[in-house]
Amino acid sequence: MQIQIYNTLTRSKEPFIPQDPQRVTMYVCGPTVYNYAHIGNARPVVVFDTLYRLLGRIYPRVIYARNVTDVDDKINAAAQKEGVPIGTITARYHAVYREDMSALGALPPVLEPKVTEHIDAIVAMIGRLIANGHAYEAEGHVLFNVPSYAAYGRLSGRDRDEMIAGARVEVAPYKRDAADFVLWKPSPPDLPGWDSPWGRGRPGWHIECSAMIEKNLGAGTIDIHGGGHDLVFPHHENEIAQSTCAHGGALFSRYWMHNGFVNIEAEKMSKSVGNVLLVHDLLKQAPGEAIRLALLSAHYRQPLDWTEAGLREAKAQLDRLYRTLDSLKDAEATASAAPEAFLAALADDLNTPKALAELHQIANAANKATGAAERARLKGELLAAGWLLGLLQQDAAAWLKGNVAADMDVAEIEDLIAARRTARARKDWAESDRIRDALAARGILLEDKAGETTWRVAS
Repeated sequence: MQIQIYNTLTRSKEPFIPQDPQRVTMYVCGPTVYNYAHIGNARPVVVFDTLYRLLGRIYPRVIYARNVTDVDDKINAAAQKEGVPIGTITARYHAVYREDMSALGALPPVLEPKVTEHIDAIVAMIGRLIANGHAYEAEGHVLFNVPSYAAYGRLSGRDRDEMIAGARVEVAPYKRDAADFVLWKPSPPDLPGWDSPWGRGRPGWHIECSAMIEKNLGAGTIDIHGGGHDLVFPHHENEIAQSTCAHGGALFSRYWMHNGFVNIEAEKMSKSVGNVLLVHDLLKQAPGEAIRLALLSAHYRQPLDWTEAGLREAKAQLDRLYRTLDSLKDAEATASAAPEAFLAALADDLNTPKALAELHQIANAANKATGAAERARLKGELLAAGWLLGLLQQDAAAWLKGNVAADMDVAEIEDLIAARRTARARKDWAESDRIRDALAARGILLEDKAGETTWRVAS
């Protein structure tokens, strides 16, 4: 199966050909851990987790690294506000981030490098950039010399004036060029810092990823670099410049992938508007799989309009899919791979809307199947396709019973069903119907089949 990837660098869809099929490398920019992650932060996690799953189906070894930025001005501010070391803030929110992303069905990456554990690698890379004329020291700062890299701007496609304006660069007298950006900056005594040849300080944002990639995935070229569209410029543009120049002109990443923005009810998400949705809060309102499905409902490169109605529809879709699985509980899944049409959709630049349509086609076929062998095959295909999307990972009966209204618990439902069973045994049909109707009024639907009564939550 040939995967096609839209490469931001070339602005075209290309066949994915790793430099070493035995060792595929992927790096995705991860969280800055000073607060809860919002739904926009979750989109790249879900997108690249889906790609990671797909790659793992084809290649024997996929090294997926997602970094953790654990030193940053926002982290410093949060630590000072609470009067604690930055490690207290970062440990707290990294743990929450891991829990929230796991609830969305994201597999843990192979590597989670932290900035504070790579200071030596950062200092060493900066030293090489100074030595080969691509960086310079000025008043305790070290800056990358942008004019020294002729291909600067190729990823974003911006001209010089746009890049200077878009980077919102600090106007400082020690800069040789207005576009130059910071690799190292001095730290006063009240802020975290590390010793370096240029004095006590801390790294700039962009150099961190370049050094962590080199340390964990190898010097030179990686296969895939991903992140949100907002990182194309200046962050990824600057990464390319640093890494290319630090490695003698070697290609930094073969493919660049970027997911689109998340808007909230057709409006840009921002603190000023007050519409920032935290994953931690959304998980109290809906299952993680429903949130994940809502994030996969649009193609990853397109903007996603997050709505309450869309989340409800995602939950309803999962209810239908889990009901199909529950109806197949007597079948032993035989197929271990998703159907070709489903795989072709995912392989086509992660076309998740089409893949979801194919997933529903499998479910529709399963609902109509009567033969034992066909039901077993379709159940296997449904589970295999669901796994690649990070969906249908729970027990079907548990999912359906887990959607019970807040004023009822499973024990109460089972007690009422037992009472109805007793009424039916003594042929008290009026009482049997009363219990059935009372449960239906509270969203619990009963099904009598082969002498047994099962129940589900109405969608």
